[in-house]
Amino acid sequence: MAVVVLAGLARLGAGLLLSAVITAGDGELRERATTAGVAVTAGVPLPPGVRVTDVAGTPTDGRGPLPLDPVEIRTLAAGEPVTAGGAPRESAVPLTRWVAVPVTLPDGSRRLVLASRDLLGAVVLLGGAARWFLPGVLVAAAALTLAAWAASRAALRPVDRLRAAARHLGTGQRLPVPPAADELAALAVEINGLLARRDDAVERLRRFSDDAAHELRSPIASVRAQAEVAVAHPSPGSSGEEREAWRSVARDAERLSGVVGDLLALARAEGGTRGDPTPVDLAEALGEALARTPDDGGVAVTVWVPVAVRAAATAAEVGLVLDNLLANARRHARSVVHVSAVPAGRWVRVLVDDDGPGIPPADRERVFDRFTRLDATGGATRAGLGLALVARLVEGRGGTVRAAESPDGGARLAVRWPAAD
Repeated sequence: MAVVVLAGLARLGAGLLLSAVITAGDGELRERATTAGVAVTAGVPLPPGVRVTDVAGTPTDGRGPLPLDPVEIRTLAAGEPVTAGGAPRESAVPLTRWVAVPVTLPDGSRRLVLASRDLLGAVVLLGGAARWFLPGVLVAAAALTLAAWAASRAALRPVDRLRAAARHLGTGQRLPVPPAADELAALAVEINGLLARRDDAVERLRRFSDDAAHELRSPIASVRAQAEVAVAHPSPGSSGEEREAWRSVARDAERLSGVVGDLLALARAEGGTRGDPTPVDLAEALGEALARTPDDGGVAVTVWVPVAVRAAATAAEVGLVLDNLLANARRHARSVVHVSAVPAGRWVRVLVDDDGPGIPPADRERVFDRFTRLDATGGATRAGLGLALVARLVEGRGGTVRAAESPDGGARLAVRWPAAD
């Protein structure tokens, strides 16, 4: 845009300059024609550069024909200047400016006194100046672009500071408000108000989750305890159906207790209430997770951590993720589960492979949705919240979790966490 505008201005300026040069010369030509008209009337010889014609354009001075056509003659007779001829390469007649002044001879006849001058010098001068127009336009456009870039960078620097501050905001923190009372300061104030409302909503959600979990856990724990007591110490005369019913109640109470715990953990993960990340040793965390996972005796678990790897998260988050990954793999594996933790540049990867039936490619995205259960056999004992919790906890730290095919033919769950500095 700068080049286009400046080129247009340069062209307009050149045209105005040429017009000014020609107009200034017309006044000089008219004075010369007027002086020559007095000489024609008095019958004295004509000065050089002046011609005389009748009103039809026929020369009467005996100097040969004029390089003008009838239309140009009529224009001159009407009192308007005329530019005739062209550039040396385009026309045999040089570019000439003509001005005519009418005079009346003593015998009453009318004559036109024509004065002319060569415009080639002015054209050459303007052509030489025009050769500098393009470099001048480019230099001016570059300077204008540089100035616009510097001005925009200076204007957007406070926005960059707000963006950098927003990237590192934690719970309860606010953006710095610029000292100037301008639109940017008003924007920061509005964003801080939005953050305050968000923090208030998250805090209400956390309190509701804690209260709901507390209110649900107590009666569930009471039901579970009574059912387990009734199973361990059946009353005299109780039938086998009654004992089986108590066992079913105990299993359902245990399952319901796990669902409530998973829902609470998932609500906290989605609500964003998480602590500051700390370096977590994955080898140690895997050992603790294996110790917590119930061993049914039919599935072997191998762990491979070739070098020390540490994830940027919290120990509680890493424990929940590993617990759910191991429980999911053991539930579906036929005989073996392989777990590995390796560094990957600025990330650390945890791979959990099993030799079970695997996850169909069409379902590898939705397994991380809440209440998703792909198998019909294990669905009665779980709610489908484990992998959803894993995804929310890992993504909350900027990581990813993906499902793929294991080298053993089963499922592979790959978790990628940011590496601790």
